[in-house]
Amino acid sequence: MEITFLGTSSGVPTRSRNVSSVALRLTQRGEVWLFDCGEGTQHQLLRSHIKTSQIRRIFITHMHGDHIFGLMGLLASMGLAGEPHPIDIYGPPSLDDYLQACTRYSRTHFSYPVKVHKHHPGLLYEDEEYVVRCDRLEHRVPAFGYRVEEKDRPGHFNVEKAKALGIPSGPLYGKLKRGESVTLPDGRCIRGVELCGKPQIGRKVVYCTDTVYCENAVKLSRDADVLIHEATFAHQDAQLAYQRLHSTSTMAAQVALGAGVRQLIMTHFSPRYAPGNGTDLSQLLEEARAIFPNTEMARDFLSYEVPKR
Repeated sequence: MEITFLGTSSGVPTRSRNVSSVALRLTQRGEVWLFDCGEGTQHQLLRSHIKTSQIRRIFITHMHGDHIFGLMGLLASMGLAGEPHPIDIYGPPSLDDYLQACTRYSRTHFSYPVKVHKHHPGLLYEDEEYVVRCDRLEHRVPAFGYRVEEKDRPGHFNVEKAKALGIPSGPLYGKLKRGESVTLPDGRCIRGVELCGKPQIGRKVVYCTDTVYCENAVKLSRDADVLIHEATFAHQDAQLAYQRLHSTSTMAAQVALGAGVRQLIMTHFSPRYAPGNGTDLSQLLEEARAIFPNTEMARDFLSYEVPKR
């Protein structure tokens, strides 16, 4: 699992930071899941190592423009590029209405299936390898955070030991690799767990933006390997954060600390902290690290490989 930040500014782009978008690359199956799609995201993709042909799912947190204004353009370009595979999009109920209006008034026709799934707290998606859950955050409009869980995998299968036990290769190996028990023709019962190493614990990535500090963010982030959390304001501007229902650097760190995450990566920074404006982003990083030392600050095109446990 590799995280690539495509936009790390809040509200409006700056010279060095585009508005919100994060790509999660599932390296084992060559698939990309996109989280938010602010204006200019497709240009950011062109400047990154992420291929639009690998995008399979897009998750939108809420309907503010800096999170959705790039979505229609990206979908249209993917269609013109001849992308044949379907795209599943997850977002607030009004997202479907928005996309339908865009296609109607721009007379855009997608040449591939696009399906929009409406948000609901709890389990959102599951396949044989991954689970995605979401929960309501606290913002000025309905907003949701996402939790992507990689399912635990069986440990390394000891082929040599299986051969020594006289187990014939084939379908039985598959069952044993999954930890199941099999009965051989001679009556012996072989337990798969005895032929496998320790299970590989699945990784967990959480994406929380936009929101002020809230308990749902802590619950959603519980025991995550990586928490990507907005930090729009410095602690000195906490009053603004409460007024606009955004987080400060210290709020993001408090979520990480309360949830027991392994790594916090802050994003969604206000342009007011650009170089030369008095308070800069290094202060936000210091504030967060005073509460949660294992904190990093995202920048556009930063890639982070989620470590295995």
